[in-house]
Amino acid sequence: MTPRKYLTLGAITVLGAVGDVFLSRGMKDLGNITLANWTQSISALLNPWVAVGTLLLIGFLAGYTSALSWADLTYVLPATSLGYVLVALLSIFFLGEHVTLTRWLGILLVTGGVGFVAGGPSHTSKRERQLIAEGKE
Repeated sequence: MTPRKYLTLGAITVLGAVGDVFLSRGMKDLGNITLANWTQSISALLNPWVAVGTLLLIGFLAGYTSALSWADLTYVLPATSLGYVLVALLSIFFLGEHVTLTRWLGILLVTGGVGFVAGGPSHTSKRERQLIAEGKE
């Protein structure tokens, strides 16, 4: 993996976490949106927090699709799981949420799986994919 690829994974992690927090902040301003008043979801995009959160999540999606072009999903998804820790921290300090011990344990279990995945290759070879497709592996 090159430094540029590590930077992409880091950007995905940060953009996703910050985008989610901004989106949450904006939607809390708007209150409940249900199927009965679905038109409010369109006007929600005018909320600055929602608009910036949406733009950040579009950046996340662009980086995520880029990463999937050079690495397996089973590598990219766990490698960006540190975003769960970042979301929890941002939620505490920026949104004033309370994160229980049970949630922290769950976050740590999910994030801890990164260590198992990081030791393997980031991309399945073409030969391996061909064998899998043929049912020979």
